[in-house]
Amino acid sequence: ALIEVITIDEAKTILEQNFNGVITEELLKTTAKEHSRTIDIVLVGNPNCGKTTLFNQATGSHEHVGNYAGVTVDAKKAKLKLNGYTLNIIDLPGTYSISAYTPEEVYVRNYILEQSPDLVINVVDASNLERNLYLTTQLIDMDIKVVLALNMYDELQKHGHLFEHEKLGKLIGIPIVPTIGSSGFGIDTLFEKAIEVYEDRDSTVRHIHIHYGHELEKALRKLQAQLRTENNLQTLISSRYLAINLLQDRKRTLTLLETNPNLNGVLAELDRQKARLKELFEETTDQLVTDAKYGFIAGALKETYTANELDKLQTTKIIDTVLTHKFWGFPIFFGFMWFMFQVTFSLGSYPMDWLDAVVGFVAEGFGTYMPDGVLKDLIVDGIIGGVGGVIVFLPNILLLFFFISLMEDTGYMARAAFIMDRVMHKFGLHGKSFIPLIMGFGCNVPAVMASRTLENKNERLLTMLINPFMSCSARLPVYVLIVAAVFPKNAGTVLFSIYILGIVLAAMVAMLFSKTLFRNTEAPFVMELPPYRIPTLKSTVRHMWHKAAQYLQKMGGVILIASILIWAMSYYPRSSENTASYTAEYTQVSSTYTQQEKLLSGAPLDTLLLHKEAALAELQLKIDADRQQNSYIGQMGKTLSPLLAPLGFDWKMTVSIITGMAAKEIVVSTMGVLYQADENADENSQTLITKIKHNKFDTGVYKGENTFTPVRAYAFMVFVLIYFPCIAVIAAVRKESGSGKWALFLAVYTTVLAWVLAFIINYLGKFF
Repeated sequence: ALIEVITIDEAKTILEQNFNGVITEELLKTTAKEHSRTIDIVLVGNPNCGKTTLFNQATGSHEHVGNYAGVTVDAKKAKLKLNGYTLNIIDLPGTYSISAYTPEEVYVRNYILEQSPDLVINVVDASNLERNLYLTTQLIDMDIKVVLALNMYDELQKHGHLFEHEKLGKLIGIPIVPTIGSSGFGIDTLFEKAIEVYEDRDSTVRHIHIHYGHELEKALRKLQAQLRTENNLQTLISSRYLAINLLQDRKRTLTLLETNPNLNGVLAELDRQKARLKELFEETTDQLVTDAKYGFIAGALKETYTANELDKLQTTKIIDTVLTHKFWGFPIFFGFMWFMFQVTFSLGSYPMDWLDAVVGFVAEGFGTYMPDGVLKDLIVDGIIGGVGGVIVFLPNILLLFFFISLMEDTGYMARAAFIMDRVMHKFGLHGKSFIPLIMGFGCNVPAVMASRTLENKNERLLTMLINPFMSCSARLPVYVLIVAAVFPKNAGTVLFSIYILGIVLAAMVAMLFSKTLFRNTEAPFVMELPPYRIPTLKSTVRHMWHKAAQYLQKMGGVILIASILIWAMSYYPRSSENTASYTAEYTQVSSTYTQQEKLLSGAPLDTLLLHKEAALAELQLKIDADRQQNSYIGQMGKTLSPLLAPLGFDWKMTVSIITGMAAKEIVVSTMGVLYQADENADENSQTLITKIKHNKFDTGVYKGENTFTPVRAYAFMVFVLIYFPCIAVIAAVRKESGSGKWALFLAVYTTVLAWVLAFIINYLGKFF
């Protein structure tokens, strides 16, 4: 314990810094001290125990917090400086156990065993002690340093339960620190206690063995004897932990025994002991171990915990009688969803108009003070027109994430999954799949990643393949733009219908795929219904602004680059066959009006000037339209437009759809570049909404008609809803499915389906 072991690289560093033939004692002491003051700590706990909230409070991070399983699907890392120590804190996925049944359990177990952290903080929900302490018993079996965070301690006190946590800590040999993750209470004390345990200065710490009963203990001893052969010292993994896991699940534990030279002897002994125990108890060894663990928990709580009997009729149960009612649950859920979209559009329109005015003011400033030329056009039309056209929708994005965050943090999201379970079963899924689907309303990428919490592989794949039908926040700017231009009187309802259509399509496709591509037996499903909680304003605002930062980063990255590229493709070439004749006509008309101006004065002159302005504006629009049609992007759009012409889309809409394959926000920024208006138009034409409202077909069978009629506008929104999800989603599906074929299948089938549905809408619209 008094010897400091350093790596070869650390030794080389010491030699390079100060070497005069010997390594001084002072230098070694300094290096050892610095090394020992860095502590690797992992946070583990059940879903809903407040682990990620505690992580955020401690480190100032902005990880997403959700009141349901599977939010944290990877390790999140941050540093914390405390009392001269550097704490590397790792937030692992929420899991009920580390028995290696689900991907999260495998990840958590392997991380602890392979990375060998200095200490584990087990975050426990104080209002669900019996269930949460099951994971604690597994950590005890692993024989590692543990500190227990008794989180949500305020809820335990509020309900009047009595809990002697210090006594329980002494019984199980683990220090227990009460915390309240949402407010930060006890967090400093928790990590100070972690330092004490790391330094072996806490008297509570002692290793105990959970007693599994005479016969099970006999089996464990025999298995440990086989595991600890002469040539196989188990230095990293407790032999008792391995023996317990072998009794629970032989197949999944074998991965930890690949290098054991006595593997055959271990397996032979395992078979003998399982057969013996089966004959004695007529139960599986997994059930015997589980029962013993819960017996241990029950005994420990019997000595330390007294429940408030008057609290049995909890607020949660009263609310659930309404919100999870088999009849009322559905209208309440869909009513809330409609309210969410109505508020997102109506309330968000005010700050959106303010942002639009700011963007317009900035563009006007650059347009006024910069000399004419390519650089001015790039900044005004390319950068400000493209990025500014998307950034104005930031308030709508914030409002949408506010409502989703509210549903998650209060516990209602889990209820939504519960009431949808019956419906989901009919489509080959169950309620747990509903969580990643709802997450898709925020962003499809983390939603696809969250599908890994599903135990069944086919259900994971099916959930990933239908997730893009959930309209992510990137599509919202497109909907808001089209709805404001074409459906201003029914904005909320039309917006709601698009989202509902996505849900209906997801259900229909799921039913089709579950009966064709993914025929399987459904796995049993239990959805935890956590208690309702009032989310703190701090956590909600932090979540909103974190998403806003991601959105703004996107503005400065892919959308900025795409806007500049789209602008360049629409800006060049600067001339066409008609340029000379249009320019000559413009000069001739201007000269004619100028000569007439000299002969008039007063009111007749004012009238003439208005006519001149209108005539020149019309000619300028012809010049701009001709230039756009003959630009590189216009040529590309016209080349591909025959593919989308049956849907009622013009070449500009075609180009917008093509560029939107990179990221759906780019659809709006592309329109901001393509739908340009002349500088002398009235003030209303300065907004993209007005440009879209008055845009007309310049060629084809619809020539002269408005591009965005209600039918074509709805068909366009449906196409954007369904077709090729962004490249990031395709990459996520490839990673999570482990195969490029499913990513390719997703890209193709969604685009074909989008074309078919948009065609049907456009065709049927002719009869109404």
